Amino acid sequence: MMVLAVLFAVLGAVSNAVGTAFQRKAASTVEQGGGVRLLLALARRPAWSIGIAGVVGAAVFQALALINGPMALVQPLFILELPFALLLAVPLMHRRLSAEGWWAVGGVVAGLAVLLASAAPSGSREQASMARWIPVLALTLGAMTVAFLLARSTSSPLFRAAALASAAAVGNALTAALLKSATGTLADAGLPAFLTAWQTYGFALTGVLALLLLENALQAGPLAASQPALTIGDAAVSLLLGVALFDESIRTGWWLLPEAIGALLILWAVVRLTRVVPHLVDVVR
Repeated sequence: MMVLAVLFAVLGAVSNAVGTAFQRKAASTVEQGGGVRLLLALARRPAWSIGIAGVVGAAVFQALALINGPMALVQPLFILELPFALLLAVPLMHRRLSAEGWWAVGGVVAGLAVLLASAAPSGSREQASMARWIPVLALTLGAMTVAFLLARSTSSPLFRAAALASAAAVGNALTAALLKSATGTLADAGLPAFLTAWQTYGFALTGVLALLLLENALQAGPLAASQPALTIGDAAVSLLLGVALFDESIRTGWWLLPEAIGALLILWAVVRLTRVVPHLVDVVR
C-alpha cells in the first residue's frame, strides 16, 4: 500500500509540474487584476486550459495516493513538483541546466529523502469525527483569511506574493484532507455515499479557492517569494492535519534532528531553484 501511495504521489507531482508550468505561462500574459476577473481572463488562454488538465490529473493521482497512504507521506512528496517542472522545461526550451540548478534539484530530492526516512509517517485512518473537523476548519479557513487580508494591506510585491502563497498552501493542505476523507468514503461505501458526503463538496470548494489564491500569488510578485511559502507550507500543514484528523504519526525524540536537517535542505534547494526557474519561464514568454 505504501509503495502505491508513493508511486501515485510521484505521478501526481509530475502532472502538477506540467499544470503549474502552463498556469505560470498563462498568468504572465494577462494584465494585473484579481478575483473572478483574473480567472475569466485566464480561461481564454489555451496554456491555462492545458495547465488545468495537468492539475486535474494531479488531483486524480493525489486521490489514489491518499487512499493508499497517510497524508504525512503523500503531501510532502508533492514537493517534487518544482524540480520536475524544471527538468521538464529544460529540454522543452532547448536549454542547459546550470550546475546551480542540478545542485538544487539534488538538494530537494536528498532533503525529502532524509525528511521522510527520518519521520517514517504512518497511519491508516481515513475518517475523522466532526469534533476534530470543526476546529480544523476554523483554524485553516481563519489562517487563509488572515493571510489574504495581510496581502491586501500591503504594497510590497514580495510580501503580497508570500502571503497569498501561504494562504494557497493552507488551502491545498485542507483540500487534501477533505479529499482523503471523501475518497475513503468512496472506497468503503460506494458512489452514492461519496456524492452525499459533505467532504466531497468541501474539497471541491477549497480546491477552487486554493487555485484562485495561487493564480493571484503568481501574479502578485516574484516566484522567489511565492514558491518557498507554497512548497514548504503545503507539506508542513498537511503533516499537521494528518496528525490532528487521522491520527497519523511521525517519529519524535532525536529523530527531530535529521527531520529538521531534511526540511532545511529542502528549503535551501527550493530557494535556489526559484532563481533558475524564472529564466526558463522568460524564454517561453
